[in-house]
Amino acid sequence: MSTTSTSPASTPRLQIALDTTDLPSALAPLQRAAPHIDIIECGTVLILSEGLHAVRAIRALFPGKPILADIRIAEAGSKLAALAFEAGASMVSCVAGASMATIGQVCEVAAAHGGEVQVELADEWYDPQRARAWREAGVEHVIVKRSRDREAGGDLSWGPGDMERVDELAGMGLTVTITGGVGPADLPAFAGRRVGIVISGRAIVGAEDPGAAARDLSRALAQVWP
Repeated sequence: MSTTSTSPASTPRLQIALDTTDLPSALAPLQRAAPHIDIIECGTVLILSEGLHAVRAIRALFPGKPILADIRIAEAGSKLAALAFEAGASMVSCVAGASMATIGQVCEVAAAHGGEVQVELADEWYDPQRARAWREAGVEHVIVKRSRDREAGGDLSWGPGDMERVDELAGMGLTVTITGGVGPADLPAFAGRRVGIVISGRAIVGAEDPGAAARDLSRALAQVWP
């Protein structure tokens, strides 16, 4: 399926996902990779382990970098979003199954803080009508993912359904993020598509040289989306 726009796709931004169980093990690779990273994600595991202190600490170290607090809001949208933005987050995440009332609350709080909202799609959960409603409510970002559980089951492919989903969501005006063990070898499959952000976690954080891993992935992005 072709992309929904004839305009050229720009180079996606690179986001590092920090899903370690403590802050020191997140900061060590981050400090080496940071020169090649556009967005820092304080992952769900890290925030569950360290709380929003992790966001505050990383904001203090990297005042100019966008930070996603991946708290996957399902309810209590106003309260949770406010806590994350007040801690220094630039973006917060919601689960796809959150009610539109919750999504609306999060978008209102984000607007008040000059922040942005991301919705994370599950492998089996996609409703185009609902995605349009998210965009109308103020959601800027949506994730298309190959989940960790899907990878663990041996499914390492990005299929036609994934590509169609990317194209359709981008056509709605959403910034599409791809994630799920993404490495340089995966990127050519998305060439020409309007992918806005590529997330890499373990491939950078777990690398022997996180700086080199981030640099190589950044270069690969520029080659696939020149």
